[in-house]
Amino acid sequence: DLLRYYTSSSGDDLTSLKDYVSRMKENQKHIYYITGESKDQVANSSFVERVRRRGIEVIYMPEPIDEYVVQQLKEYDGKTLVSVTKEGLELPEDEEEKKKREEDKVKYENLCKVMKDILDKKVEKVVVSNRLVESPCCIVTSQYGWTANMERIMKAQALRDTSTMGYMAAKKHLEINPDHAIINTLREKADADKNDKAVKDLALLLFETALLSSGFALEDPQVHAARIHRMIKLG
Repeated sequence: DLLRYYTSSSGDDLTSLKDYVSRMKENQKHIYYITGESKDQVANSSFVERVRRRGIEVIYMPEPIDEYVVQQLKEYDGKTLVSVTKEGLELPEDEEEKKKREEDKVKYENLCKVMKDILDKKVEKVVVSNRLVESPCCIVTSQYGWTANMERIMKAQALRDTSTMGYMAAKKHLEINPDHAIINTLREKADADKNDKAVKDLALLLFETALLSSGFALEDPQVHAARIHRMIKLG
């Protein structure tokens, strides 16, 4: 009860978990939170787009210590703490939304397979997202691995355990937004010819920009820059 956080609804005021629970929506089962480098960064993150659009409050955790706190604080007042940056995000939805989500899965099944083949070991899987509104895609992490923010914190430590880095490093899943024009165009191109060079370039470019916007670092920024220049040149 001593913990205080900024949230998507608190403005410049700090709020307690008790106050958060008292404001929860009727059909809301979880306490949603996001960790990151700063309040502004997490507030503008693609991960909170649909959660905020639904009017669900999200707790902002911009301090490095927060990553360690949520590893121990699994629930509060019978409500599970859920990171909006991890896989398996469940949001309250009606029958119409469930139906649309299932239809989108079928519609984009081929594109997900094509993108997974292109990205290969860079991601564990490519799936249709239920958390995006304005962004074309994002990188989420597995339930039991580190978040992008935790990975950044660990890499910055001089005396880090390199063996831990291996198995705890974020397992990346690419989520695509079925309602975004770029993703729809890519689907049409992939359905027409999955071996099209433009499909490969666009898939890799989307993955790399999603890495950056999701809080990860690029392994080779020069390759990313060269890809952008090539796409601009092609128009």
